[in-house]
Amino acid sequence: MPIPPALVTILRAHIERFGVAKDGRLFQSERGNVVAASTYSRVWEEARRLALTPRQVDSPLAGRPYDLRHAAVSLWLNAGVPATEVADRAGHSVDVLLKVYAKCIDGAEATVNDRDR
Repeated sequence: MPIPPALVTILRAHIERFGVAKDGRLFQSERGNVVAASTYSRVWEEARRLALTPRQVDSPLAGRPYDLRHAAVSLWLNAGVPATEVADRAGHSVDVLLKVYAKCIDGAEATVNDRDR
């Protein structure tokens, strides 16, 4: 998965400071174990409170970290990234991608109408 250079810098700094787990995981508990799901949930909720407005926090917006994956796929499709590239990045076949995300594509009607002129 391609990532922005700024994120590469952040991840390299994290690895330099904390290292990686024996099995290569990027994040580990203080004792080197797998980070508990409850820890991820607690940190995610705190991050939502810091990043979102109170109304957004009370909504389902980004309720789980996994929701960001759906947001990214929808964003890429709506930005005109070819479905083959989006499917590859999301780990889907194009068929599955379009079955799941076709309803999320917005604004294509005007683009298609403009091409017919």
